[in-house]
Amino acid sequence: MFSILSYRSVVLALAIVFIVGCKEEEYQVPLPESGLQNDCIKKSNGPNMLGVDIEFMYAIAIQKGEGKLVSAQVEASIAGAGETYIDHRSYHTNDNGQDIGVIVTDPSTNEGLRTKVNFSVDTNAATLRFYYRPSLESVDKEVSFVFSATSSNGQTVSYNMGPYKIRRMERALNIGVADGQRSFISIEDMKAYTAAEAASRPDAIDLVYLHRTIPGITFAHALIAPATDAIYRPGLTLPTGVGRDAKIFKAWNIRDIQLEPNVTGNNTFVYLDEEDFINIDLQAAPNYAINMKAQSGVWVETADRKYRAFVYLNSVNDAGKSVVLSIKRYRM
Repeated sequence: MFSILSYRSVVLALAIVFIVGCKEEEYQVPLPESGLQNDCIKKSNGPNMLGVDIEFMYAIAIQKGEGKLVSAQVEASIAGAGETYIDHRSYHTNDNGQDIGVIVTDPSTNEGLRTKVNFSVDTNAATLRFYYRPSLESVDKEVSFVFSATSSNGQTVSYNMGPYKIRRMERALNIGVADGQRSFISIEDMKAYTAAEAASRPDAIDLVYLHRTIPGITFAHALIAPATDAIYRPGLTLPTGVGRDAKIFKAWNIRDIQLEPNVTGNNTFVYLDEEDFINIDLQAAPNYAINMKAQSGVWVETADRKYRAFVYLNSVNDAGKSVVLSIKRYRM
């Protein structure tokens, strides 16, 4: 089974072919290393934060005549959230560039800092994927990992990765909102509420979604603070107690791939990081944004300055007077 271990051997072999080819000498294939071998790469990109897995590929192999793989584990310096796991499949890439997974281990278990698997098939090579879900404890800290494996001949190997800083950010994806329905948005909860629900949490409501068709004004899809002037919330009756203010600043050309994770093949994406939230100047920002479009967004600062957020409109529905939005939030 192909693994990323073979990469270094291939590079070495190609280098030797080039050198001996220049000397017109006979080339001999280098012998694979004896003993249990391992290698690891970090596959995921972008800021490391709550709710977003950090993904690794861990390759282990031993020559067929020397034994087989028995177990593997990852020990983190800070325990991950409950969603942390090792995929029980080993992956290789087919001729079409697709990842093909074959079950090679039992489901993983988490025991404190460790995530473990035992191999359930006889194999001497595998590439396992490890998904670490940052926990609240890890925020603002650095986390490191020790990958290790054992083989049937009693050998063990290990590989160190990190440290990686866990950012003070969170996200919520694909929140459906509709005018007059689930249209009251909380940055603290990263949820949308109906008017009745908003009345039970008035101090948590930072934005309201509206859709209006007004003669002479291009209003359409809008995100407004409840405290904005009545001219920017025509026909809206606020639930009892809902009246918080917020700073809202339009952004047309920011597409954070962590808010559109299923979109591929587009090089216009960016990763919003802590520095972006810290450095954005919202001092003179208004408390409304009208005529919002799909794939645009707004920067938001809550009235208590507890949070800054980027609210991204994944899609809009003019006829349905609704949008699907995602939120990346920074705790100030």
